[in-house]
Amino acid sequence: MPPRSIGTATISFGLVSVPVSLYSASESSATVSFNMVHKACGTRLKQQYICPKEGGVVEKDDIAKGYEFAKGQFVLFTPEEVKALDEKATNSIDIVEFVPLAAVDRIYLEKVYYLGPDKGGDRAYRLLGEALKDTGRAALGQYSARGKQHLVLVRPLDGVLVMEQLHYAAELRPAAEVPHPETPVKEAELALARQLIEQTATDEFRPENYHDTVRERVLEAIQNKVEGQEITSEAAPAETKIIDLMDALKASLAKRGTSTEEKKPAKRVGAKADEADAAPKKRKAGGRG
Repeated sequence: MPPRSIGTATISFGLVSVPVSLYSASESSATVSFNMVHKACGTRLKQQYICPKEGGVVEKDDIAKGYEFAKGQFVLFTPEEVKALDEKATNSIDIVEFVPLAAVDRIYLEKVYYLGPDKGGDRAYRLLGEALKDTGRAALGQYSARGKQHLVLVRPLDGVLVMEQLHYAAELRPAAEVPHPETPVKEAELALARQLIEQTATDEFRPENYHDTVRERVLEAIQNKVEGQEITSEAAPAETKIIDLMDALKASLAKRGTSTEEKKPAKRVGAKADEADAAPKKRKAGGRG
C-alpha cells in the first residue's frame, strides 16, 4: 500500500520552485500505550480538570490559556488572540543556504519526513536531488507549519529528498554543561579498547538487524493476559562488578574471541565436514573387504 501524503509544500531556492508532498518517515504505532480504566467496572476513565482553589471540576467553556509571567501570575489569552500569535503556514520551504552535509551535527536532528514530487515538479525535484548529491551539500532553510516555524535540512537519499526538522541552537544545551572527567587514559588500556572495538566493527549500518524486544515482550504479555494467563516478573540479572578496568577489557576480549572462534566452525559445516566424516568410514569399509 503506497504511503499517504500528510501535506504539501514548495521548496524555494533562488527563482526555482519545487512542489513537493510530505510523507511520514516513521510509524507512530511503535509505542504500546495503556488507558486509565475504572478497576471496579472496567470502563475507560475520562480526563477532567480540577481547580485546586475552588475544588471543583472546570468545564471546557470555562478553560482559558494563560502564560505564567511570574510565580502564580498568569496573563490570559482568548482563542482568537492565541490564533493571531500562531505563525502563518506558508507551505513554503525557504532555502537560505547550502551547507556540507557532514557539517550538521546529529544532535540537531528532531524529526524526519520524506518529500515526494507534487504535480508538475518532477524535473525540478530530480534536478535538486542530483545537484545536492553531486555537491555533497544539503539545503538549509525554514518551514512554517502548524503555528510554528521550523529549521529544516533537505538532503538526498536513494533518489528521494528527505526533510529533516532540526532543533534551533537555543533549544540545545551545551555538551560542556555535562560533568565529564579529566582522568588521563593509559596507553595500554586504550590499545585494548581499540582492539575490542575492532572485534565488533562493521563497515555498514544495518538497522534491520535490530528490533524492539521490549515492545515484543509487552505485546506477548498482553496477549497472554487476554487469554487469561497471569504475568510474572522475571528475576533481575545479577550485577557485574568491574574491579579493574584492564581486567575487564581483557575479559571482554577473551569472551569475544571465544564466541568468534565458536561461530567459525559452525560456518564450515558442510562439504568439508562431510568429507572428513566420510573418509574414516570408507577406510573401515575397505578394511572389511
